[in-house]
Amino acid sequence: MLVGVVFISGTFAVRADERNPFGIIEGFWVPDEACVLGAGWERIIFDWAQHQPDSGEDWYTLNVDDRWLKAANHCGREVVAVIKHTPAWATDGTPMIGVPRGLYLPVDDPNNLWANFIRRAAEYYDSRGVERFIIWNEPDIEPGTYGYEFEGTLEDYYQLLRVAYLAAKQANPRAQINIAGTTYWHDVNAGRRLYLDRLLERISADPEAAANNYYFDAVNLHIYFRTETVYQIVSETRALLDRYGLTDKSIWLAETNAAPNLDPGWLVQRPNWQVDLEQQAAYVVQAAALALAAGADHIAVYKLFDQGLPTGAESFGILRPDGTRRPAFDAWHMVINRFSDATSGTFTRSATADVVRLAHTSGLETWVAWARTDVPTQITITATSDKAYLIDQTGSIMGIRPFNGVYTLSLPAARCNRVDGCAVGGHAALLVQGAGATIVHEMTPAGLVPLVGESS
Repeated sequence: MLVGVVFISGTFAVRADERNPFGIIEGFWVPDEACVLGAGWERIIFDWAQHQPDSGEDWYTLNVDDRWLKAANHCGREVVAVIKHTPAWATDGTPMIGVPRGLYLPVDDPNNLWANFIRRAAEYYDSRGVERFIIWNEPDIEPGTYGYEFEGTLEDYYQLLRVAYLAAKQANPRAQINIAGTTYWHDVNAGRRLYLDRLLERISADPEAAANNYYFDAVNLHIYFRTETVYQIVSETRALLDRYGLTDKSIWLAETNAAPNLDPGWLVQRPNWQVDLEQQAAYVVQAAALALAAGADHIAVYKLFDQGLPTGAESFGILRPDGTRRPAFDAWHMVINRFSDATSGTFTRSATADVVRLAHTSGLETWVAWARTDVPTQITITATSDKAYLIDQTGSIMGIRPFNGVYTLSLPAARCNRVDGCAVGGHAALLVQGAGATIVHEMTPAGLVPLVGESS
């Protein structure tokens, strides 16, 4: 018998710019496939050290080929730049990860090398359609840890962000600045306050911050492998921003995925996160639905394609290293087609099932459901009409009719193991029907149990 049914809910606002919120990381590697996906944006690394390898007078842009920008524009994708890597000549620290020299000088001082670069990049790329800049990557990772990318302190990163915001706005008043993507778990596992929490505290202590939009427009999150942490981390981030009075700041889930190591065409040995192709497809659907319900504004899969991988290396791509599609490619394509006009979302949970309800501008609703344990389950959803559409996680669609006023969805069990638990839910099912008074029940041996709070 089901006990302890928990209701969790969240909403997100209609996007003012009406842009497709679903993105892909580095679509330029396979532009035709990126175009097929229909992603609304892509992230590309804008490498400072390659733009200016030897001096501030350099300006080499082949590391962001104009053809990539034109291809993205042709398919309606916004290009979002992540700026990182300090040139050796521009730091007294370690090349690539060092604090830029002159960072604490006034923004207009010619010896503030970081300000000079940001100002020039914002001006140059404005005419090429690039207006959003993510400032560095994962500064929350500590020295000596894989992925360490910035050797400055939190105070140094605050200054990096502040200078970037002010300099970019000088060159292009429309420029948008995102805080670097953070990992969450590096702090949690070390017992530290979240990097983002400490950074927002520092920003809020700046008496000039409010007059300068607090030096940022959005925060970035990187979340991988465990489906249910998506809702948790995005919700905590929303609450954190709200606690600092930053209710207008948006949340970008800028990287998410569950990289498959059990792809028969590309096997990878690793001690945990045993993920097959169906689980990767399930993950991207579940992550998108949960992120929307928790309040994320933009969401991207990392990544489209892993270029130049040695045999056996970890592959995140929704395209294999040989360029063929994994099921997750079709799943992300389906998400982009089906979720892009969603205006609000709620999340409900029982002991064995997760359900996200998305409302759309069309007046339709999509119910995204999956089993969250190694037990298959069934749910019923009140019918609002005499026909609905059932869609699987890679986009196959069929018409269905209700029986006794409800639709019944059978949800296959999640694949679980001793090390990972049930990291990814089971195969996701989507029910699309008109909006209306609707209740979701779980079918148990003791009878139907409602998922509390899901009534309209």
